[in-house]
Amino acid sequence: MHALITLSHGSRHDCAQRGVERLTAAAAISLGVDAVDAHLEFTSPDLTGAARAAADAGYTSAVVVPLLFTRAFHATKDVPAAFAAAREATGLDLVLADGLGQGADVVDVLAHRLLLDAPSGAPVILYPVGTSNAAAAAATVALGEELARVSGHEVTVVPATGTGDLIGNSGITAAARSRERMHLLPLFVTDGLLLDRVTGALGHIQDATGATFTHSAPLTTDLSDIVASRYREALHRNTGRHET
Repeated sequence: MHALITLSHGSRHDCAQRGVERLTAAAAISLGVDAVDAHLEFTSPDLTGAARAAADAGYTSAVVVPLLFTRAFHATKDVPAAFAAAREATGLDLVLADGLGQGADVVDVLAHRLLLDAPSGAPVILYPVGTSNAAAAAATVALGEELARVSGHEVTVVPATGTGDLIGNSGITAAARSRERMHLLPLFVTDGLLLDRVTGALGHIQDATGATFTHSAPLTTDLSDIVASRYREALHRNTGRHET
């Protein structure tokens, strides 16, 4: 039996860890295993600390699921480094799963959130954290296009930071001009300061553009089935068997 360890980016936001904890617990319940959350920075425990906690609970092995949507610096550099350090420090048999990604399962989660939250026909701003990696940024634009196809909403990708034609609050303002209404859909696992930056400014953006805004919350437990799926896929690749 492998424990589940989720590995988030981490955040200085007071509520960020609680969202990750809820997601981790929901995925663990569906898998029938114990779980602990870990974080790359800002938040404790780190991956080594989480691996030690799993070992203290009697586990000799664990699957690590990165809570990352893109294949950018954190996924290609920080996660492998943290993974290697945790395995060396603890001796735990760790299996690295794929991250959340931006595939059809993520599109389905986002489309369902729009069905619940967005006014019918409202144009949507998909709001990711963003990246300076051009390929990763292009993949998020493609995610927005697929979400538009599946949901029937017009979707504009406006990242909080990084690369793109429209960025941050100024980008959202530009996207909302000449619109009667807009819906903001965060591509966020949990609460974050970058998300607070835009939700706190929506009143000013409405005043500047005349558009009426609605917005969704971070995805948190909506992602639990995806986390559980990444766990099972990694375990199957590693051992040739599924674990439920």
